[in-house]
Amino acid sequence: MHKKFKIILVAVALIAITLAVYSRTGNYPFLGFDDDEYVTNNLHVASGITGENIVWAFTSFDASNWHPITWLSHMADVQFYGMNPRGHHLTNVVIHAISSLLLLLLFFRCTGSLWQSSFVAALFALHPLHVESVAWVAERKDVLSAFFWLLTLLFYAEYVAKRKPALYILSLFSFVLGLMAKPMLVTLPMVMLLMDFWPLQRYRHGGEELGQCHVSGRITACIKEKIPFFMFSFLSAVITIYAQNESGAVKSFEQISLGSRVENALVAYVKYIGTTLWPHDLGIFYPIPPTFPLWQVMGSLFILLLISGATMWWVRPYPYLAAGWFWFLVTLVPVIGLIQVGGQSMADRYTYIPVIGLFIMVAWGAADLTRNLQQQKVVLALLAGVAIIAATVLTWRQLGYWRDDISLFRHTLHVTTGNSYINYNLGVALAEKGDLDAAIREYLEAVRISPDFTEAHTNLGIAFARKGNLDAAIRELREALRISPNETIIQNALGLALSQKKMQNERKNQH
Repeated sequence: MHKKFKIILVAVALIAITLAVYSRTGNYPFLGFDDDEYVTNNLHVASGITGENIVWAFTSFDASNWHPITWLSHMADVQFYGMNPRGHHLTNVVIHAISSLLLLLLFFRCTGSLWQSSFVAALFALHPLHVESVAWVAERKDVLSAFFWLLTLLFYAEYVAKRKPALYILSLFSFVLGLMAKPMLVTLPMVMLLMDFWPLQRYRHGGEELGQCHVSGRITACIKEKIPFFMFSFLSAVITIYAQNESGAVKSFEQISLGSRVENALVAYVKYIGTTLWPHDLGIFYPIPPTFPLWQVMGSLFILLLISGATMWWVRPYPYLAAGWFWFLVTLVPVIGLIQVGGQSMADRYTYIPVIGLFIMVAWGAADLTRNLQQQKVVLALLAGVAIIAATVLTWRQLGYWRDDISLFRHTLHVTTGNSYINYNLGVALAEKGDLDAAIREYLEAVRISPDFTEAHTNLGIAFARKGNLDAAIRELREALRISPNETIIQNALGLALSQKKMQNERKNQH
């Protein structure tokens, strides 16, 4: 079969399966968890594309970030679909499917290996770790930035092959658009240098090893070539840090110490490897534990050093191992928690781009491990088929938990412990459904785990007031006001509860 026909066949199958698996999200509503901030309660987004809204998109630091392209994409959805969540969900799905195709084309273009490239693209398309990025409307920034990430690399690979300045400019332009979708792309220049090493092999000549001097010269030339990319990365990083500091999203070292951040980073790296190889117990929010056992931290450090050392030891015979491993390590740096934004220890969405590196190691490593087998192609086909089918089944199952807020939060509480943030959000979702008793139980659990959780005390007080338990309402609202004395919402709620209590007492006295 002709190779062009094969890749067309694989591309069509990849797109079709991805759309089929993820199409069920079209029946899902918006979540009350960030979707309101990005779409439903965002007046600029909800009014679609206007001149005023475009200016806002490029000047706003809402949602603790500067990502004008993401805002514009949400506005475009509103323009086309209004507030029907189906269109918003399916836009995510289509972008994800296209990115999977770009990944296939990128590695086929760079390596000529159709089946390894197909396996990497299929795992990217169908791995359950990616459900969070695709099924969550608020994570449009993830799928959109990954699209520009892969488009940038595809233009770059073409530039390396043809040396046409227009391709370099297109690569840089795509990179800038990606940064404006999500600043996760700040590490992309480093990944471009990794791709120069493998699979582009720009540090060799005709596949042959060069002398140390020539290698250094080529590396220097490749770094100089990336200077514009590094400059835009630096600018994006500065803007992002400013935006997150302005919004108060960045945790101080008093809140989370440097030691705790380093421990969490080491453990998170290894957990990400674990959930890539064995994706289970996936939730929307993983809280940072109070402490990490020493054995866990040291064990994680040992594993990371061991794999890093092994990939460097085998760098000449198996260069893809080092390229894939350091792709994984480097791309996680912005979100590994050294600069802590929010209260999560890790997140499935953070793996959207990084796990491509691990997929590369598996795809090309499996081919090398089995190269002496007589039936290598059959064995690899069977192993790849099992892996892809298993990933698809797990993704379908994981998608089921995303059908609404309550299902998602309950599943997350089932697979995590000490998760007061999700207890609180489940309480909010239950209260909106009118189930105040269940909401109160979740708020009580949230304040039990986190006694200084202002919002949980506030909502608990409001829920008690709605149930007519004014004494409990006043107690909780006073506790919330003690923690956050300048919150007008709490003051108003407490004033209303006290007024209702006074009226209640007056009625009792009259009787």
